[in-house]
Amino acid sequence: MTHTLLPIAYAGPISHWIPICKEQTIVWEVEDNYQKQTYRNRMEIHAANGKLMLSIPIQHLGYDGHQKYKDVSIANTFPWQRNHWLSIKIAYQSSPFFEYYEDDIAPLFQNTYDSLIDFNNEIIKTICELLQVPTPVETTIIYEKESQYDDLRHLIHAKNHQPDINFEYTQVFSDYQKKRAAKIIIERLELLENLSNISDKLDQIFNDAPIEVAESISKEELAELIYEINSGTATNNKISRFLELADDLGIN
Repeated sequence: MTHTLLPIAYAGPISHWIPICKEQTIVWEVEDNYQKQTYRNRMEIHAANGKLMLSIPIQHLGYDGHQKYKDVSIANTFPWQRNHWLSIKIAYQSSPFFEYYEDDIAPLFQNTYDSLIDFNNEIIKTICELLQVPTPVETTIIYEKESQYDDLRHLIHAKNHQPDINFEYTQVFSDYQKKRAAKIIIERLELLENLSNISDKLDQIFNDAPIEVAESISKEELAELIYEINSGTATNNKISRFLELADDLGIN
């Protein structure tokens, strides 16, 4: 089985996540020296005025400038986490489904972390859980300049041109994202566990909806979709259909 050697980054660009999402056997490099101007403490986001670089402040290195990445501490003397989270919210809060992930991501910028690598590991763990892919845990024991693995450690350098990596992107939102969004919408309807109050809830929704919208949608179809999503038997097509109806009715 081929192993892929990856650096541990601050969230990391897409090129870092391709082998993880493909569920390749990942080995994290943890024995390297810390270097400035890399994705170890930097993250790029797309803000209104273009690319924005977020940098985590670190405590001053030793006088010779050499320090193991795993030994680097974060300088928590000013509220960098609050600033980073505010920048992320401003950049992405109007994006579809941001609100569905906000509560999972926000604690990363609310809790205090002393170790840079521990903070980055926690981000990686959270993203893997949201993507529903296994979180890689294997790490290097010693640093080797020439590795026997598929070596992608160069991806850590923020100034390097990212190589072209062929992968197909066919859908903006994954089936998992749609399923989660549908579940959250249904939870907001505050239906009872046995859905015995679904008729009253749907009556209220249709009464509040514009007449032309309410008349174009079948209440029975919506109820059936809710039952299937709630029981976990809905197909991806039916989940997509539910999200369309929820959007039309203004219950999303």
